[in-house]
Amino acid sequence: MKRILAFAIAILAMTACNQRTNPFLEDWNTPYGIPPFDQIQITDYLPALQEGIKAHDAEVQAIIDNPEAPTFDNVIAAYDASGDLLAKVSGVLFNLAETDNSDALEKVVEEATTLVAQHDNDLTFNKALFAKVEAVNKQKDALGLTREQEMVLDKIYRSFADNGIALDQAGQDRMKEINTELSTLSNRFGNYLLKENNAFKAKFGISISEYTDAMTTEEDRAKREEMFRAYSNRGNNGGETDTKEIILNILKLKQEKAKLLGYPNPAAHILSDKMAKTPEAVDAFLANIFKYAVNQAKAEVKEMQKEMNLDIEAGKVEKGATIQPWDWFYYAEKVRKAKYALDEETTKPYFQMENVRQGVFNNASKLYGLQFEKIEDAPLYNPDVEVFKVSDADGSLIGVLTTDYFPRESKRGGAWMNNIRDQYVTLDGKMVRPIIVNVGNFNKPTADTPSLLSLDNVETMFHEFGHALHGLLSQCRYRTVSGTAVARDFVELPSQINENWAFQKEVLAGYAKHYQTGEVIPEELVDKIIAAGNFNQGFMTTELCAASILDMKWHELDSVEGIDIEVFEKQVCQEMGLIDEIIPRYRTTYFNHIFNSGYSAGYYSYLWAEVLDKDAFELFMEKGIYDPATAKSFRQNILEKGGSDEPMTLYKNFRGAEPDPDALLRARGLK
Repeated sequence: MKRILAFAIAILAMTACNQRTNPFLEDWNTPYGIPPFDQIQITDYLPALQEGIKAHDAEVQAIIDNPEAPTFDNVIAAYDASGDLLAKVSGVLFNLAETDNSDALEKVVEEATTLVAQHDNDLTFNKALFAKVEAVNKQKDALGLTREQEMVLDKIYRSFADNGIALDQAGQDRMKEINTELSTLSNRFGNYLLKENNAFKAKFGISISEYTDAMTTEEDRAKREEMFRAYSNRGNNGGETDTKEIILNILKLKQEKAKLLGYPNPAAHILSDKMAKTPEAVDAFLANIFKYAVNQAKAEVKEMQKEMNLDIEAGKVEKGATIQPWDWFYYAEKVRKAKYALDEETTKPYFQMENVRQGVFNNASKLYGLQFEKIEDAPLYNPDVEVFKVSDADGSLIGVLTTDYFPRESKRGGAWMNNIRDQYVTLDGKMVRPIIVNVGNFNKPTADTPSLLSLDNVETMFHEFGHALHGLLSQCRYRTVSGTAVARDFVELPSQINENWAFQKEVLAGYAKHYQTGEVIPEELVDKIIAAGNFNQGFMTTELCAASILDMKWHELDSVEGIDIEVFEKQVCQEMGLIDEIIPRYRTTYFNHIFNSGYSAGYYSYLWAEVLDKDAFELFMEKGIYDPATAKSFRQNILEKGGSDEPMTLYKNFRGAEPDPDALLRARGLK
């Protein structure tokens, strides 16, 4: 009897296990709807994604089948509000694909990417749905729409009209294939690059994010050259993770897509709805900046050569040596020490990660009245992660911020902001507040030293938090235009303007404290940081501008037939006038921004938005960096508005005029 009873209990246990509910199909009983990462299993994603697609299809069909005349509410608003379950699953899965990947998850993501791309295709080419959207668009002038509703309608209409709905059946079928293939190849590029980054770390014992620091301090010139060549040849080493073939295939598909849609090349297609509008406008913009930047870089080379000559005289470097790309960071640091007596090893102890983050939070509190409280019992996808409740000055919920700042093999390199959940208002009037992720790859704490940040790391944290503010403070009604859903060359304005506060004296006094003594950073060190603020700007602007030009040249091609990636890149660098001592910030084979992160023909956006940010910050400098009226205006006209109006309209509402194009050159000390 006991044996029978035990067997029955085992059967019941197995049945209960088999009846486990997929967490994505339940409401999340967690603080503020944070995903229950501790409950989600890798086998949950694909079934939940498929359910999400099925539910979205049903919602779309309900819009199509509605017998009432098409209106903004029953077509556009209903479509904007559809796809909740799909967004819920995607918000978790695709964030983890970048931050906490694994071989098993990689396989899931590859299949999921194909499923989502196919679903997007089905929506994009749904003629019955488009007929409803088009009917609303034709009567838009008579509908009395708000400006936000006009922008939502236009964006949704263009998502069909600009992506091939007017093509014949053969053209539509081919466009679907292209979209699916592009999605798969982009994801594969990212996976290959992650493996290349991990191989670099296995060889040198440092992560990609620590490369600059290592090149700054490594005295062995041969070792610097070895690291430089390994770093700059990622994705270009042959073997199974070489990215060249993927890149050419991506470009072929983009070119074919552009031509199907009536554009001469991918750049013309991509820029048609951006602030810049045309490739010619971007090319002229970059060429103007580049000429000032490269002239400054040449002067910087001369200063570094003087430092190298001292090492030659001392017998530390071979006779006749000249500055090479692997020498730049090392000798730039020597020049900085000589000119400003500023040493990163002296500044780092004052920039403990947790203190800098608190400084970022304090800055937002002073500007916008925000309050931050750590959520101790929040579910985490990795032990490195911390989660904060963000509240407004009146105590109302703004959103949730997740910070994930340390490198690991499962995370791609770089720093970024993403949304697990967007801000929007449901059809029944419920405000949904966002869940935002800020990711970095800063030095991890050791047994006896906390995470200490370089000046560049500090700036990066302020930058990514600027993106977070754009997502957190959004007060839009519709997901289509919420938060960072803006033109690519406008999206960097909130992030880049936030950098400007990082090294202001008043701000530093509040967060820059020695990790051992608690001493506030000395004023003389602050003066050195400020004095050195434009140091090496020739190099930094040149490498950024060179990468932007390289991006444009790839996407201005109408064919890659017979093109060798290395030869083409070298030719582009020669034609732009790039000096031998500098390479583009990202070479083609590891240019993740343009082959896997949505910045195709858009890397120029950082410089384009910097014109806006420097011009905007000049107003803060004029009125006071914490002037309440200026901060309120920036919050209400930029951060809260998302894409609810044209970017330049939003900017002029804040600034009162269009930006001065020379603001960037002034701020970088180039003019």
